[in-house]
Amino acid sequence: MADFDLTEGLRKMFLAGVGAVATGAEKTQEVVEELVKKGELTVEQGKTLNQELTHKVKEVVENTSDTALRARLSSMTAEERAAFAEKVAAMSAEIDAAAVKVDVEDADEDAADAE
Repeated sequence: MADFDLTEGLRKMFLAGVGAVATGAEKTQEVVEELVKKGELTVEQGKTLNQELTHKVKEVVENTSDTALRARLSSMTAEERAAFAEKVAAMSAEIDAAAVKVDVEDADEDAADAE
């Protein structure tokens, strides 16, 4: 298990999800545009349909990512899962700290602009 790189695994899962969503969105957009051209849909109906289909693709990708993560966790020992959870918690804390830093910097910039 020592060869498992959490960052690389999460990066690959994220990229796969983004790729699937992008491909799905592009294909639905093409289909909707073709139907609008043929007059089978109005532009407004096309936009609504495209939004619905894009949302459904995102749901499928999210469920797939959850399934992949569950499968990976199932293959780990209890100790490996605990170490994984600690690493994810640390990453989450870093992201939260970075978000707070950005918010504080933005507030400082807004205050300076106001003066």
